[in-house]
Amino acid sequence: MAFARMRGKGQITLPSEIRKAARLEEGDPVEVELVEGGVLLRPKKVIDSTQAWFWTPEWQRREAEADAEMTSGRGAVYTSDEEFLAALDE
Repeated sequence: MAFARMRGKGQITLPSEIRKAARLEEGDPVEVELVEGGVLLRPKKVIDSTQAWFWTPEWQRREAEADAEMTSGRGAVYTSDEEFLAALDE
C-alpha cells in the first residue's frame, strides 16, 4: 500500500511506483470519481486521432505476431528497398 499527502490547492503527488505501474506521465488526464468507501482515480490516456489505428486490438495483435516472429528468428531483414522489392517478386 502506498500513501500520498494532500497539499495546498488540493494537489496530491502519487507515489512513483503507482505512476510507473499505471504508466502515468506528467500532463496525463486522470478521471476522479467519489465512490463508496473512497476516491477512485482512473488514468485517461489521450491518443492522437491520427495514431488511433495503431492501438486497435487487431493492429496490436499483429504487432505481437511480428514481434514473436522476429524474436524466434523467422522473417528476413532487407538492407535496401531494391532488395525488399526483389524478394516480393520471388
